[in-house]
Amino acid sequence: MPNKKIEYSAEREAMAADQIAARGVADPRVLEAMRRVPRHLFVPESLLRSAYADEPLPIGDGQTISQPYIVAYMTEALQLGPAARVLEIGTGSGYQTAVLAEIAAEVFTIEIVAGLAERARRILDGLGYGNIRFRTGNGALGWPESAPFDAIMATAAPASIPPALSAQLRIGGKMVLPVGAGSQSLVRIVRRESAWRQEHLLDVRFVPLIREREGEDS
Repeated sequence: MPNKKIEYSAEREAMAADQIAARGVADPRVLEAMRRVPRHLFVPESLLRSAYADEPLPIGDGQTISQPYIVAYMTEALQLGPAARVLEIGTGSGYQTAVLAEIAAEVFTIEIVAGLAERARRILDGLGYGNIRFRTGNGALGWPESAPFDAIMATAAPASIPPALSAQLRIGGKMVLPVGAGSQSLVRIVRRESAWRQEHLLDVRFVPLIREREGEDS
């Protein structure tokens, strides 16, 4: 059986160089993760030819896999250390999860759509990632029993920042997520001793965060 991390290696090298590094992403750990993770395994078979194009792709259930540049940009914005514990809201295809797992010590990932969660888990387990923990459920509630986290990332957009996620960020930790019901802003939140500092990074367009009614903030 061919090594799936070696397949499409030239495409990944070109993606990292032309789409990501050329647009300002400079963290060598992020660039190496983008070179290593086999994006073609996370897209529908019918879209294999577009697996390394710089665009989001549909993955079913109204969800998408983000364009490679955005995946790399958001990962770099978290400024992860090798011992970082990361909470990801919206497993989706599992591609962003894999990129985070290449860099961080532990990744806790939550997906509300059971079919997507199971598919992502099969792919990630098949690739041998042993530092990912999975949950199917309402990502807006976070993973309180494993908090606090060094970093939190959401790959779908809530209308406003869920209070549970802010509360589960450790002091000094960073959260990166798209926010907005119409126009969306990619923001980074840094938790301080008694406050949270928020900065705008990019204008973006993500699928909305799906929430169960119970436990939603309004």
